[in-house]
Amino acid sequence: MPTNGTDLEAPEPGTGRSRPVRLNEPSGLRGANGIAFGPDGLLYVAQFLTGRISAVDIDSGEVELVVPPDGPLRTPDDIAFGADGTMYIADVAPGRVWQRSPNGEFALVTDAVVVPNGITCLGDRLFVNEMRSGGRLFELFPDGGSPVLLTEGLAYGNAMRFGPDGRLYYPHMMTDEVLRIPPEGGEPELVVRGVPIPVAVRFDRAGELFVLSCDAAGTITHVDPETGGTSSTVTGVPGLDNAAFDAANRMFVSSFVRGSITELGERGRTRTVLPPGLNGPFGVTVDPAGRTYAADHFGLSSVSGSDGIDQVDVVGGTLPGLPRNVVATGDVLQLVDISGGLHAYDPVRGVSRGRAAGLGELAGIAADSSGRVVLAAPERGQVLAVDETDSVTVLAEGLEHPVGVTLDHHGRCYVSDDRLGRVLRLDEEPVVVLDGLGTPQGIAVSGDELFVVEVEHRRLRRFDPATGTSTVAFRELAVETLPGASGTGSNGEPDGSGRPSSFVDLAVAGDGSLLLAANGEGSVQLLKIDAEGTGEW
Repeated sequence: MPTNGTDLEAPEPGTGRSRPVRLNEPSGLRGANGIAFGPDGLLYVAQFLTGRISAVDIDSGEVELVVPPDGPLRTPDDIAFGADGTMYIADVAPGRVWQRSPNGEFALVTDAVVVPNGITCLGDRLFVNEMRSGGRLFELFPDGGSPVLLTEGLAYGNAMRFGPDGRLYYPHMMTDEVLRIPPEGGEPELVVRGVPIPVAVRFDRAGELFVLSCDAAGTITHVDPETGGTSSTVTGVPGLDNAAFDAANRMFVSSFVRGSITELGERGRTRTVLPPGLNGPFGVTVDPAGRTYAADHFGLSSVSGSDGIDQVDVVGGTLPGLPRNVVATGDVLQLVDISGGLHAYDPVRGVSRGRAAGLGELAGIAADSSGRVVLAAPERGQVLAVDETDSVTVLAEGLEHPVGVTLDHHGRCYVSDDRLGRVLRLDEEPVVVLDGLGTPQGIAVSGDELFVVEVEHRRLRRFDPATGTSTVAFRELAVETLPGASGTGSNGEPDGSGRPSSFVDLAVAGDGSLLLAANGEGSVQLLKIDAEGTGEW
């Protein structure tokens, strides 16, 4: 008989049992994309993955949450301020552009733009472009009126800015070019080519042109707009996304990979305003040497209690794709990306081998000693297995929404279904072993017991299959559920955002402790479970 998840609870907190141990400090921002200084002198930061906008004091590093994730925004990517202090936001996935008044009221500017990204103002005029192949560049009218097309054929537009000559400068990310166009439209003019993955075009207060690259090295290129001559600086900040200059002409940059804000000074000097953190994390694993890895969508990190975060690799480096989840099999990591691919990835050599593709959206991942990898495919309602020959088989199908998977020492597979609130064991037919749970996601077997994260209740539940006993092991975990992108924009076309659905992963360390992807604060946490059956606090 299945056991109801609320039947039996462990003793209340205050019993002296251990708290979770953070392996890295919580992220100050939970992602950092478009940035712009507001009229109040604070640096406003759009956070694409978590649907937030925050304001940062660039001198103290204090962060204020301005727009929470339960507001009207889903995937804010770039922001700009009008002359009257109105904030304009490009909301990528739903294909909307918003305005937020100085008193915090939101109004929709337009939903007629596909994957809007780069956004900028010229006085009281507003302009936005599309981050897609064949994208368009528009002038928008916040007080009403249809968008006016300035040009089309953009090869993935992004952050743009008006130059001292009154023309609008914008990047073509996929062709490594920067172009410019008059604000009334016309034929675009090439400014420079050969800039690696240009993600943002910015002018400082002296009118100097800088182009940011979203490469692994953090390249910034200084461009002479008249001659096209260039000189480059390597900042060492991977995944640059945007830049802003304050009233003193100090340059600040954001990293979408690391969720950091950095001041770039003269002669290569840097100052950390907000240190690197994790955007999710979305997956966690530990290898036989005890090294813990976190799959963080834009990159792969190693975390430890002593060293904090070490960036192993980033998108634009040698990663085979945007990492969704990861499990260690010896010295190799089995990595799944958001496009439904499985790769065997060597984090030391930075090389990978594709094992399977086209598996759909994936969430949980597990592996056994034979080399078999098991995957949860929630939108397909399937649990898949990839054997040592890379052959894919279906272990179960017709499930509602399987997200977490784990294997016990007998090779039996357990699956969590976060919509039905169940944990199933995959025998010849799926068997319900736990029911009545609150959004169960990450699951793991340690010893002879099964552990599952109930995201809705922010707790870890412990289950003994032999006795059917279920207890609450930890409460008040730093986990949350955030909506993912729907996959389509307001006009029904693919949104191109790549934002993953929320998933809280759980893994087992070498000593039997548990590793939690604490996506509510951007950390990996170590949960030590005592012999009495709980580590609750």
